[in-house]
Amino acid sequence: MRTPRAAVLVAAATFALLTGCSGNDGKTEDGSALADRLAAAQQHITDAEALTISLSTESLPDGITGLSSAKGRGYQGETADGAAFTGDVDVISGGSTIKADVVAVQGKVWAKTDLAPVYLTIDPKTLHAPDPASLLGAKGEGLPLILVETQKLKDGGKSRDGRDVLTTIEGTLPGEVVHRFLPSADAHGTFSVRYRLTDDDVLQDASIKGPFYPGASDVTYQVKLTTNDDASAIEPPKR
Repeated sequence: MRTPRAAVLVAAATFALLTGCSGNDGKTEDGSALADRLAAAQQHITDAEALTISLSTESLPDGITGLSSAKGRGYQGETADGAAFTGDVDVISGGSTIKADVVAVQGKVWAKTDLAPVYLTIDPKTLHAPDPASLLGAKGEGLPLILVETQKLKDGGKSRDGRDVLTTIEGTLPGEVVHRFLPSADAHGTFSVRYRLTDDDVLQDASIKGPFYPGASDVTYQVKLTTNDDASAIEPPKR
């Protein structure tokens, strides 16, 4: 007859064995399940005719010219030139913030600032900023692409945002993926990413951290992509 102590030891060993096995199986299943959820979140976005986008960072390294924020609406289009954006963009240059109303459509970008109160054609690359329409990209490209290109997925736990219970999913992104829509990003670097999804697999928000600017410390961008019903045409500005 086993002593109580022996019974406790046997029970503990059995529990450890069972939980250890289920944990190993769970990692594979969880990884697959997380990838499925991110794919579903991307599908929600690419199914939408129109999107509202917000991309921002709290700060840029000293001496860097780059994108501080971009907020507006647009649509993805079926091709890269079919994507369009209209909204507000802030760029940091020489320690000063340049605020501009921006229209990006048909593969071109126009900006109107306080210094030039008419729309002028610009090349965003000279400011180490993206074509805002490229953030939306054609269907399945642009920022939505990162959801299905994320690697080394892990469950970051649950959190609340008001009444919503959100699941955090963490992972890494190859630099070449980020470089496609933010040209200043190091194509050979690695970026860490964190998503928050609702129970319906809708993307609440995301953050991306990594070498966005050459020779500078890592920068973190906060991203929000939401669907909307405003699919009205975005036209080149009239002069």
